[in-house]
Amino acid sequence: MIFTCVALFAFAGNSVLCRLALGDAVIDAPSFTAIRLLSGIVVLVTLLTVTTDKKKPVTKGSWLAAIFLFVYAITFSFAYISLDTGVGALILFGTVQLTMILASVALGSKLHLTEWLGVSIAFSGFVYLIIPNLTTPSFSGFILMVISGIAWGGYTLKGRGSINPISDTAYNFIRTIPFVIVLLILCLRNAHISSFGITLAILSGAIASGIGYAVWYIALRNLSIIQAAVVQLLVPIIAAIGGILFINEIISLRLVFSSIMVLGGILLVIIGSHYFVQAK
Repeated sequence: MIFTCVALFAFAGNSVLCRLALGDAVIDAPSFTAIRLLSGIVVLVTLLTVTTDKKKPVTKGSWLAAIFLFVYAITFSFAYISLDTGVGALILFGTVQLTMILASVALGSKLHLTEWLGVSIAFSGFVYLIIPNLTTPSFSGFILMVISGIAWGGYTLKGRGSINPISDTAYNFIRTIPFVIVLLILCLRNAHISSFGITLAILSGAIASGIGYAVWYIALRNLSIIQAAVVQLLVPIIAAIGGILFINEIISLRLVFSSIMVLGGILLVIIGSHYFVQAK
């Protein structure tokens, strides 16, 4: 339980740190992304060196997983320029869950009526969040965070059944280096950084991402797939509270109602899958 709580707070911490850095423009999005990924590499390689078990096979992730990881990280950063913390986390984790559900359907799984109902409610919650005013929240930010969620969903699916999760994650991070270099070359001219921005990016990469992902792998040993899916629905709530405490953000009724619809719809899908489908 302790590991699970630490991991969830780390996930929410990424949203708070990113919004704090980019919302106040103390660093630009490409620089934040680059420093975040490079910091994650340092921590994960260190963890891999310390925890390497010679009896376990060495696994090195994949280039596709690395692409998913980079796309997730860069769109995540640009999205938080215009999205509040809680809104961004809701869109991200809602999209991740919906992506994994739809991927399951594409692979041949059939949804129960309750699961289709849950997907419909969750999708309606997204629509309600941006309609009737497409600037509530920023429509461009919404689209970027949806792309980020799809990429993270793809990254998660690629990691299923990993024999050595920490090794795979470390090598996936390492494989993002060429993309980071290209990103810096393209955006170096418009870069603007500060010591505070660098600190936030390092905390996001080293602590919330590097250590956070490692702790999550430990937590997964004691969680079923259903439990792991359900507890992640707490992240947008934790992130929203973090936005209130650290960034003085205000939670709107639209966000509250949208959260109930999205998280409730996804929970209905999970419950339907676990109780109705397996009961057949």
